[in-house]
Amino acid sequence: MSVRPTKWEGVYSEGPWLLTRNLVPGATVYGEGLVQSGHDEFRRWDANRSKLAAYLKCGGHSWEFREEASVLYLGAGSGTTVSHVSDICRRGTITAVEVASRPFRDLLALAEARKNLVPVLGDATNPESYASHVGFVDILYQDVAQRDQEGIFLKNLALVRAGGFGYLMIKARSQDVAAAPRRVFDAAKRTVVGAGHKPVDLRILSPFQADHAALVVQKP
Repeated sequence: MSVRPTKWEGVYSEGPWLLTRNLVPGATVYGEGLVQSGHDEFRRWDANRSKLAAYLKCGGHSWEFREEASVLYLGAGSGTTVSHVSDICRRGTITAVEVASRPFRDLLALAEARKNLVPVLGDATNPESYASHVGFVDILYQDVAQRDQEGIFLKNLALVRAGGFGYLMIKARSQDVAAAPRRVFDAAKRTVVGAGHKPVDLRILSPFQADHAALVVQKP
């Protein structure tokens, strides 16, 4: 099958697969397949392992990731989704914050080859601790598994420039294990919008990511 561009900048498709153009040809990050097309190499982007890919597969329509965008990424883990954002924002800067030391070591190794990636060992609940590394960014992307996800998101939106965007991956079971997921998603949206941010999209991520949703807002 041929590789084709999609309506989302920096994202391509090959049959049912989403792809990003590999910033480091020949290298994989999590065992993903590589696809050669002409002079370019692409990496398959698995929606079952990446909530941002799941957002697109579920029809997400807000896509602010650009080649030169600056991104603050919270909850970077070992770098699965971060690496695809690095492919897309290839001339930008991705500041990837992770609190756990084990996956942070993987991030450090990833950043050796991906020069647009800046790993930060830090706690997303305390943005003051890494604000000096970040400055103001175009996009905030948050994927943290703990309570008060919207509170953490609002704190970190202070590091987004006016008119920039925030992507909050809401984990219903981390927020309230007993509540219906839809109620958790709607409550998070009310809190963030109530703080003055413009709602852009709310997308439930099933069947790729159970009990998760993506909320996208624009900062005034």
